[in-house]
Amino acid sequence: MMDKTFDPAAVEARIAAEWEEAQAFRAGRPDRADAAPFSIMIPPPNVTGSLHMGHALNNTLQDVLVRFERLRGKDVLWQPGTDHAGIATQMVVERRLAERQEPDRRMLGRSEFVRRVWEWKAESGGTIVNQLKRLGASCDWSRERFTMDEGLSKAVVKVFVDLHAQGLIYRDKRLVNWDPKFQTAISDLEVQQVEVKGHLWHFAYPVVDEAGGETGETITVATTRPETMLGDTAVAVHPEDERYRALVGKRVRLPLVGRLIPIVADEYSDPEKGTGAVKITPAHDFNDFEVGRRHGLPLVNVLDDEARLCLEGNAAFLDGAAPDPATLALHGLDRFEARKRVVAMMEEAGRLATIEPNTHAVPHGDRSGVVIEPYLTDQWYVDVKPLAERAMQAVRDGRTRFVPETYEKTYFQWLENIEPWCISRQLWWGHQIPAWYDPDGRVFVAATEEEALEKASAHHGRPVSLRRDEDVLDTWFSSGLWPFSTLGWPEQTPELARYYPTSALVTGFDIIFFWVARMMMLGLHAMDEVPFRTVYIHALVRDEKGAKMSKSKGNVVDPLDLVDRYGADALRFTLAAMAAQGRDIKLSVQRVEGYRNFATKLWNAARFAEMNGCRIDPDFRPDAVRETLNAWAIGEAARAAGEVTAALDAYRFNDAANAAYRFVWNVFCDWYLELAKPVLQGEEGPAREETRRTVSFLIDQICALLHPFMPFLTEELWATKGREAGLSRGLLALSRWPDLGALRRPEAEAEIGWVVDLVSEIRSARSETNVPAGAQIPLVLVSPSEAVRARLERWGETVRRLGRLSEIGEAQASPAKSVQLLVRGEVAALPLEGVVDLAAEVARLRKEEGRLTGEIAKTDAKLANADFLARAPEEVVEEQRERRDAAAERLAKVREALARLEG
Repeated sequence: MMDKTFDPAAVEARIAAEWEEAQAFRAGRPDRADAAPFSIMIPPPNVTGSLHMGHALNNTLQDVLVRFERLRGKDVLWQPGTDHAGIATQMVVERRLAERQEPDRRMLGRSEFVRRVWEWKAESGGTIVNQLKRLGASCDWSRERFTMDEGLSKAVVKVFVDLHAQGLIYRDKRLVNWDPKFQTAISDLEVQQVEVKGHLWHFAYPVVDEAGGETGETITVATTRPETMLGDTAVAVHPEDERYRALVGKRVRLPLVGRLIPIVADEYSDPEKGTGAVKITPAHDFNDFEVGRRHGLPLVNVLDDEARLCLEGNAAFLDGAAPDPATLALHGLDRFEARKRVVAMMEEAGRLATIEPNTHAVPHGDRSGVVIEPYLTDQWYVDVKPLAERAMQAVRDGRTRFVPETYEKTYFQWLENIEPWCISRQLWWGHQIPAWYDPDGRVFVAATEEEALEKASAHHGRPVSLRRDEDVLDTWFSSGLWPFSTLGWPEQTPELARYYPTSALVTGFDIIFFWVARMMMLGLHAMDEVPFRTVYIHALVRDEKGAKMSKSKGNVVDPLDLVDRYGADALRFTLAAMAAQGRDIKLSVQRVEGYRNFATKLWNAARFAEMNGCRIDPDFRPDAVRETLNAWAIGEAARAAGEVTAALDAYRFNDAANAAYRFVWNVFCDWYLELAKPVLQGEEGPAREETRRTVSFLIDQICALLHPFMPFLTEELWATKGREAGLSRGLLALSRWPDLGALRRPEAEAEIGWVVDLVSEIRSARSETNVPAGAQIPLVLVSPSEAVRARLERWGETVRRLGRLSEIGEAQASPAKSVQLLVRGEVAALPLEGVVDLAAEVARLRKEEGRLTGEIAKTDAKLANADFLARAPEEVVEEQRERRDAAAERLAKVREALARLEG
């Protein structure tokens, strides 16, 4: 006997163990040696990470694809692994050292610290992998990789050395996002813009003549970072700004510093913003850096790597300057303390024109939480423009496509405006850059220290000592090689030949630039082939009101909590059913609970089948059924299978899930089993036996259709139904996808579909016109066709029972005071005189129509208000749109009811 209820907690671990024992997810299974390959690379989560809702969505969608393709008989590789996550991991281990009151990183030294990181990884680095397994991720876990493992490290070194030899990797002094707490460059993705209530300080710089004497004229600039004025090397005005045209080419004396700096004409300056004049600090602002390059301005860095003022012994700062002693006394001050001092000194000097409050976005490190500085340092860069052109051409040629296609625009925008990629980080955890320096500072790039020593000896004509570059590579560099390094490259392995290029990539829109584009560039460069054929971009998972989840808002939903409460299948189905292309998911716990109830409904249907003697018959032929009801149900299964298949082929996960849901809930449970009850619970005979076999056959098809979405429930049902019939048929995960295309029976659909539609229309009309639930009312068929009469002969009692009808009759015209129904071109009517006050019902519906019309007009006016759209939070705007849609849907139903009553 089946258990009364499906308990995910009791089943999931056991099913997962069965999959693992059978090595069900292994790529390259001998029985699929001749099968077409399907490969997909997991976006490697950080080794420090725990499963969040973004991971849950991303990996659910991947698992839907790979389980679908596995059932279609393909040789599937879903390559798992984790990313070494440079900053995050180093931070975790440093925090652990502090908690244990052990020596810090610098006291331990690099070698010992890295050993401690590997030790931590061995103890705690598998957390997220185990959480993915709980979700049901069917990766080939035997092939799990890590971006710092030996093989991937070998690939990283080779790509670096090759790109350097080709002149595409070089060292340069440029501005980077600098984290003063971690003292390293960080990527744009690791920078968060935070709204800060600050100030805009307006400083008056004195204009000087050719001899350097002040003319009495000033030019006023505004800044949110007064401390950086010490590094100003120009003032910029717009070339067409009449106010300053006469000053272009002249100079000002930089207060507190004494440096003479030019006034330049540059379109970067906005005449409509502030005073129209801007201070230019090329060493401390990305836009100013570009202005400085256009005008050949010097770079004056006035901060050290901890964001303290660095003035003493600073040749760039002192060149051409005559700083006051008070200015030099700022040396060593923290930037924020220096800011206060500079403002006070400018006010004392009479150069502070005004101060105004200013709320603006300030970049912060996402992990350190400190304000990020644009900082001038020597770093390693990739000249990505040549690589970017190939990556763009591959998409233009259709060798790689984006789904939805709109994301191609984002991809092209970034690659067309790409800047050199800073790939060095001032950390200890990561791939140490394979570059060595001789005593003169000359660099030798090589795969090993021995090769570097050979190069240095050849260059100098004698052995020399070398010092290795202490920096490590950006983690995006190693993850950019993920699609081929995980398959054994640079070795030419059988796996590389079989699974590259991969079939698809599933990822979020926020890393199109950081990861997708870089995999494209590096894959084409190293392999001369795109890394994936299709890139599916999914949206964000938000809270139920549409707000972005964040710890500060307290609206983060833990996927594992939902798995514990409702089971992995319910969460997975929710995410898939809501994953419409290009639309964020608004996740509510009620939806997850609803899909748990869906699982319960299917389980109960399977128990009903068991109690009614439905057993799998291996010899059952669905194409040979004789009962119209069974032929209809099999035909509907064929239609559902076709819809699910087409939707998954097109990456329309929500359409696939909803097609499966409609068939299981509406067709199979609500209609087929209901219509089949009289047969199943009637006398023994061929009809009853065929219906039993059909029910069992359809449960099997449902298991296969739902398996990509709800693998635990369906695997359990599959095994249970097999045991009931005494069959040993292996795992559902390795069985076959439904192929029912030839089983559509139009004549059966015409008959049973008419019954379903008629009963549905009757129920809808009763509900809309407030017919009491217990009231038995007559149905009149208006001039019915012979086909309808024949159907009614067979199904009249069923229609009467399900529609709560007192009788079914015929007439040449609709009776007075009746509600008209149009069902597949045939007219029927429900006489309601004496049952419902039709005039009062029309009045009620008219009143409701007016209310809804007013509500829609009010919402439309709000959504047409540009000020509302600009000021209201995103989730509030979305709530208004949803309210409007709901009102419009309700209005359509009200008008439909009115048409019935007045027709």
